[in-house]
Parts: sequence; C-alpha cells; structure tokens
Amino acid sequence: MKKRKVKKQFKIIFAFLIVLVACFIIYKVGTGRVSSNSEIITFEVKSGSTYSSLAESLKENDLIKSKIFYKIYIKLHSLEPLQAGNYDLSQNMNLKELVSELENNTKHSSITITFKEGINFRDVVSLISSNMNIKDDEIYNKIKDTSYLDKLINEYWFLTDDIKQDGIYYSLEGYLFPDTYQFNENSDIEDIFKTMLDNTEKKLEKYKDTLNNSEYSVHEMMTMASIVELEASNTDDRAGVAGVFYNRLEDGWSLGSDVTTYYGLKLALSERDLTTAELSEYNNYNTRSSKMAGKLPISPICMPGMESIDAAFNPEKHDYYYFVADKNGKTYFNKTAAKHTATVAKLKSEGLWYEY
Repeated sequence: MKKRKVKKQFKIIFAFLIVLVACFIIYKVGTGRVSSNSEIITFEVKSGSTYSSLAESLKENDLIKSKIFYKIYIKLHSLEPLQAGNYDLSQNMNLKELVSELENNTKHSSITITFKEGINFRDVVSLISSNMNIKDDEIYNKIKDTSYLDKLINEYWFLTDDIKQDGIYYSLEGYLFPDTYQFNENSDIEDIFKTMLDNTEKKLEKYKDTLNNSEYSVHEMMTMASIVELEASNTDDRAGVAGVFYNRLEDGWSLGSDVTTYYGLKLALSERDLTTAELSEYNNYNTRSSKMAGKLPISPICMPGMESIDAAFNPEKHDYYYFVADKNGKTYFNKTAAKHTATVAKLKSEGLWYEY
C-alpha cells in the first residue's frame, strides 16, 4: 500500500516537472527573438507611453513574438522609467535585449521632416540637405547609381526598369510618398529613401488588383497621378480630371498639360509665364508638344498624394476632353473646344480667371 502511495507521489512530481519544463521552454521561445534579421528598425516611443502600452506597436513591427509573453516579462522585472524618443531595435533581439535598449534609454536624436504633396524631387533634395548632414550632390549621385536602382527594383514591386529610362530627370520622382517622417540624425540617404519607399509600398498595396487588370503600367499610373496632383484644384475633382487625361490618351490627343511643360523646363509653376516657343518645344515631359500626342511624360513630375493616386487608379468615366478651374478652385468640364473656350471667356469676364 505504501509503495503504491510513493509511486503515485512520484508520478505526480514527475508530471509536475514535465509541466514545469514545458512552461519554461514555451516561455523561452515566447520571449526569444522574432527572427535572425538584424536590420535596424527605428521605433518611436511617444511621450506618455508605458512599457505595457508599447506591446501593440512592438507586435505590429514584428519586434516581439507575443504581446502576452512581453507583458509577462515586464511584470516579472522591475524596470527603469521609460523615456520618449527613437530607439534602434531589430527582430533578432530577444525580449531581454529589447527591453534593455528601452530601459537604458539607448535612443537617438530624431529629425522630423514634412514632405508636402505635389513637391518634386528637387524640393525633396532641398528638404533633406537642409535638415540632415547630407549634401545635394550625394543625393543626386545616389539616384544615378544603377546598382542602387537595381537593388531597389528587386526590393519593391512597384519600381520597374522604367525608372532607368534615358531622359528621366530623377529616377525616384513620384515614388517617395509625401508625408511627415522622423529620421535618426545619423540616417544616410539610403535609410531615408527606404523609409519613404516602405511607406509608398503600404499605400500602393491595395491597387495591385487594379494594376493586374489595367492596360497601364504602375509607372504610367504614378505618372498620371503626379499630373493630376498639380492640375486638379480640389480632391472632389481629381477623378474627373484623371478621366479627361485618360480620354485624351486613348484617343491619341496631346494631354496639353502646362504643369508638364514647366517640369520639362525645370521651372516652378509660379516662376514666370511660358513663351509660345517653350509651350510647343518637344522634350520627354512637355505634353503641350504635338510630338507627345497620345503619350504620358517619361516619368512622374512630382510626389502625388493619396487622393491623386486614387484618382489615377480609379478615374471617373465620362466623355469630357477639357477642364479649367477658376480662382476659387471650382472645376468646369467640357466636351468640345468651343465650349471650353466659351467657359474660359466667361470666367475672365466675371473676374474668376486664375492668374499666377
């Protein structure tokens, strides 16, 4: 009888030990590193954040395997107060290493830069060089580096060999999504472009199906979006403006867009009026030239925002071929040149004609 009792107790202890070992293994796995990827991820800790409140964001960035195990870990350890800032973390850190980075305040000074919708690559260069320790020439040379461009093309599905065509002014024009970004003060130009291109990839993901069923390439779509960005006066009219340009393309017309002419001459829209010769001069961007009939510019002409991108991918279906906006931003669409000319004359007579 006594032997049976001892045997039973041994089984209970053995089972308990098995459960204990299993729990330990599960805990070790759950608090281990996500992957062997050592690429640095800049992780922002906002003012007022706690270790616990970071769980969701850490999981979204694939920096922890499990929110539950992360919260168990921070409960089991007495941690120093958390401080706001940008931290360099990676997926190959286990929880102990990751929390140690946060706890020891191993952060870097960050620089915030806002890139507005509709700016072009020259504006991007100016913003980066004036805020970061990076020279203009370094940026321009980087986008001429074919090895670097090939690397980007392999990494991002929306970048194709189209960005390497002869005659393109700036290979990444149109692809650096306009937004507010925070960069480490030590970031180099590749780090900056990666952050911006990663954002572009997220924004374009939902249009993959549209592209698969379209006669236009992603490069052509982004080029269209960039023209719409500068031509449409307000969000509500963007899809209609895109529809006009697609109608012209499909019927072999010139787009007749002044913003492409300015870009081709590397002039700002408000810089000065264009001459008659400049308006008709042929280059790979000027869609006022008769030689550009039925063609888009060779590349985007600015960094389009989300509304213009959506308009390019989902244009309004109509039979208009002309549009004009008054100085209040209202857009007027017409089917014929005669009606368009009459609309312009009416706007001028009513003092609504827009002048730079």
